[in-house]
Amino acid sequence: MEFGILGLAGAGKTTIFSLLTGAEVPFGTGKSHVGIAKVPDRRLDLLSELFKPRKHTPATVKFVDVPPVTKGGAATLNLPELRTMDGLALVLRGFTNPQVPHPEGQLNPQRDLELIETELLLSDLTVASGRLERLAKELPKHRTPELEREKQVLERCLAFLEEGRPLRELALTPEEERVLKGFTFLTRKPLLLILNADEAEASNLPQALARWGLQELESRPRVAVTAVCASLEEEISRLAAEDQEAFLKELGLPDRALSRVLEKAYALLGQISFFTVGEDECRAWSIPQGTTAVKAAGVIHSDFERGFIRAEVVRWDELLACGSLAVCRSKALLRQEGKDYVVQDGDVITFKFNV
Repeated sequence: MEFGILGLAGAGKTTIFSLLTGAEVPFGTGKSHVGIAKVPDRRLDLLSELFKPRKHTPATVKFVDVPPVTKGGAATLNLPELRTMDGLALVLRGFTNPQVPHPEGQLNPQRDLELIETELLLSDLTVASGRLERLAKELPKHRTPELEREKQVLERCLAFLEEGRPLRELALTPEEERVLKGFTFLTRKPLLLILNADEAEASNLPQALARWGLQELESRPRVAVTAVCASLEEEISRLAAEDQEAFLKELGLPDRALSRVLEKAYALLGQISFFTVGEDECRAWSIPQGTTAVKAAGVIHSDFERGFIRAEVVRWDELLACGSLAVCRSKALLRQEGKDYVVQDGDVITFKFNV
């Protein structure tokens, strides 16, 4: 699961990237940076407390921090590492800092969003129109049903983009999705909007979102909205774990906003987690919603999928209540599932296989 982080200069995207991933990034390099963030999951923490494993392995999200977006800079968005991302995280500035002037003057997250979306649209327009120009030359020589279908789908996309609408709002059939897969359109990717709020609003981030009219954007297709105060999160990150909890309580915050950013990113891409447990390792595994048991087994190792026999499944909370897999089995809570079982979020699974 991979996200590209975008934003205007001075929005705080690199700070958020560093806080999410723990990567130390020098400012102003003009280069992309890659980091891995661990997804917080209280369920996994509790399972590790029960099994006391040698390894505790949470699910992860890969983030790529790309150079700042500039007005008229659509060409700079044609980055291979950005186009291969599963989603885009767009950081919008909602804080004041006289020492870091806003490139567009006054604060206005809605305007910044429109500016960046315009550059993404222009980048996709270039890709779609370029391919249609090539198809116009190819079709008279090699007219095939596949090329005709590609032309039809791209013409729909081009018309949509010319209306100023992102492709994530365009309804496509599974066949049309397959046709477009290789184009990696930026406006087709799910979009996570992150408001980098002012410290004065850190204790009421929903209010900050409402003030800038961002919360309502969550009703758009494949868009999620969240908020964080990066400067405050930076302060918290320097504290010891026990001091962090006290500091959050003092501010009246239930948890770190960065945790909610990761949870939003995870949910936006339609991911769920199942767990494997034991004395060696307790681990969360990421899979798309609707994944069958045999395909989930393949996420761990191809041998598990190839030699799949069955999956022994129990809910994470039932396992905690029982205290062991043996007790779950004695209470008939440990179910035997076949390859077509659809894995549910929070399942604890032991795969039986033979190769």
